[in-house]
Amino acid sequence: MRHRLYYLLPDMASARRVLDDMLLNRVEVRYLHFISHREELGPDLPEASFLYKTDVVHGAQAGMLVGAVLGVVLAAAAASYFSPESPAPLAILITLVCTLFGAWSASMVAAALPNSRLKAFYPDLERGRILLIADVPARRVADIEKTMAERHPDIRFGGEAPEVPVFP
Repeated sequence: MRHRLYYLLPDMASARRVLDDMLLNRVEVRYLHFISHREELGPDLPEASFLYKTDVVHGAQAGMLVGAVLGVVLAAAAASYFSPESPAPLAILITLVCTLFGAWSASMVAAALPNSRLKAFYPDLERGRILLIADVPARRVADIEKTMAERHPDIRFGGEAPEVPVFP
């Protein structure tokens, strides 16, 4: 299990130093994601993908839930109308189609919205700070937090998300 750590960095030079220290602490580069609203990130800093920057994951989750509920209601109505003796296959198919359609349509809408989980960081990002999202092993959280606090007094710890989903 991984924990997601958030750090606000003052500038590009600090971001590069933090990246070096994370790599020295054996955090793989694929688990480090930088977000900047003002400056263009250099080629050496791994930029966060749209899955981190937008609300597409949250939208897909909400859409699946709404689609599943709507699918169950439609399946019950269709099963009683079309096939009252064996409604299970039809009900499962309708529920599955509605769930997938809900996830797809809600994620398309949410792809245009900023990530709601990062809302607290947007004022700092607008002022030119850089956000680091680091997904680290749970057993290493204390060591990494201690190292970052000792070696980088200019960065601000932005919090921790204890359960990181497998898919961002």
